[in-house]
This record gives sequence, C-alpha cells and structure tokens, in this order.
Amino acid sequence: MKPMNDVLLGEVAQKFKVLSDPIRLRILHELQNGEKTVNELVSATGSSQPNISKHLALLRTAGLVHRRKQGNQAYFSIAAPYIFQLCDIVCGGIAEELEQKNQSLA
Repeated sequence: MKPMNDVLLGEVAQKFKVLSDPIRLRILHELQNGEKTVNELVSATGSSQPNISKHLALLRTAGLVHRRKQGNQAYFSIAAPYIFQLCDIVCGGIAEELEQKNQSLA
C-alpha cells in the first residue's frame, strides 16, 4: 500500500463520510445503470423529492455525481466510477460476514 499523507487521508475520510448514508448508497446504485432525473430517483428509492435533492447535492459536492441540465430537467450521473469497485469490495465482504454469522446461528 502506498504511504498516505494527511491531505489524502482527509479526502478519503470525506468520501467515506458521504457514503455513510443508505439513501446516498441507494442513489449511487440507481445511477449505476445510467443517468436519472430527481423524479426517477424518487420513484426508485421511495424517498421524498426534497430528501433526494439534499442527498444529490452532497454527492455532487463530494465529486461523486454530475448534473446535466436539459430544459427544465436535471439529469444526474456518476462522476467517479471507481466508487462501484469500492462498493463491490465492501458489499462483498459484508455479505460474506453476514453469511458466516447466519451459518454459525443455524
């Protein structure tokens, strides 16, 4: 592993902080299949429009999503594709842990 300076560690911590909310993870998951509008994300997540807009703003500030305006619509897409590799690794590891827990309880 490469050495990490304080600036890099701070940036990494900030990204993880943004990823620490289940709604934001759900939004990223939905955007994995292509760009979507706020209304499409509201339908896909079951969350309210103001809530989705708030989370999208945080994801944009963190540099994880892009916004493209077309007429009255704003389309959101992934700005940092590496995020899916990270999520695959973390989700895969957690799924294995849960499976092991379930097997030990059986």
